[in-house]
Amino acid sequence: LPTDLAAALETAIANVEAFHQHQLRAPHTIENSGMRIQARERPVSRAGLYVPGGRAEYPSTVVMTAVPARVAGVPEIALCVPPNRDSGGVAPSVLAAARLAGVDEVYAVGGAQAIGALAYGTESIPAVDVIAGPGNIYVAIAKQEVAGDVGIAAAFAGPSEVVVVADHTAVPSYAAIDVMVQAEHGPDGLAWLVTWDEAVADAVCEAGEKLLAEAPRADDIRSTLAAGGYVALVDDPEAALRVIDAIAPEHLELQIERAEQLADRVQNAGAIFCGNHAPASVGDYVAGPSHVLPTFGSARFASALTVGDFTKDHHVVTITAEGLDTLGPHVIALAEREG
Repeated sequence: LPTDLAAALETAIANVEAFHQHQLRAPHTIENSGMRIQARERPVSRAGLYVPGGRAEYPSTVVMTAVPARVAGVPEIALCVPPNRDSGGVAPSVLAAARLAGVDEVYAVGGAQAIGALAYGTESIPAVDVIAGPGNIYVAIAKQEVAGDVGIAAAFAGPSEVVVVADHTAVPSYAAIDVMVQAEHGPDGLAWLVTWDEAVADAVCEAGEKLLAEAPRADDIRSTLAAGGYVALVDDPEAALRVIDAIAPEHLELQIERAEQLADRVQNAGAIFCGNHAPASVGDYVAGPSHVLPTFGSARFASALTVGDFTKDHHVVTITAEGLDTLGPHVIALAEREG
């Protein structure tokens, strides 16, 4: 790998690991009425990661899925990635990220069939306990289909989404770029600009047209904007807040005055970026939280990928004879009522 790319991967891994270490929970014990209850967190035995490919290579997604699994203590981590269209192999950057992030197995398999292979196993790919990672609409729906037979980490991680909220303090070119960098992921995504200032809407659209003329993935951006691109002109920040919570976007960027104050009131969003100098790109690569985020409105009830997606709790209950004497009558009363 080029030296700068290796350094970037190492920085990303260090930041993602540092953030996720804080999500580990220490075992805890409660003693009450002659009874001792211990809650223990245990990792799943085997995790399967899906990393998109084919159209582009995404070593960052390797980092964002493998590091939380490794921090959780998962002993076996397998990764599926679509084979390169030209060579049929796996991109060196993806393989390097897998090595650095602690992945044990890499398979050049993509699409819904990769999700089926991870869920049920094949002659060459052993089944896993949990599947994590984003993908296109086919991959996302395939994960819904196998849910219940295998754990599906985080939420509906489908096509990329962004809502950029801008006011007179926003830099129009920055706001336009932040709409475009999510739109360039391809079809079926959402890219919204929300503002209560018509002059801002005009300025951002004008900046976007100029940038689009030079964008290397202009066709993908135009496709997403044609189907899922919107400019929403609202009355005020309160109305913008209602739009945000109705959409429940994967990425929310607040390029406004007092951005953190509005962020405190947002109910539904995968990740929130505050100010003109906090592009979602930093979150995509090196900030620390996983960039595997809920899409398609699932931020109403779900979160970013965390260590908890690769663990499960079990409880150990120990009771003394005296404790059973105390609690037994209550058990009997409830059991008799329930028949």
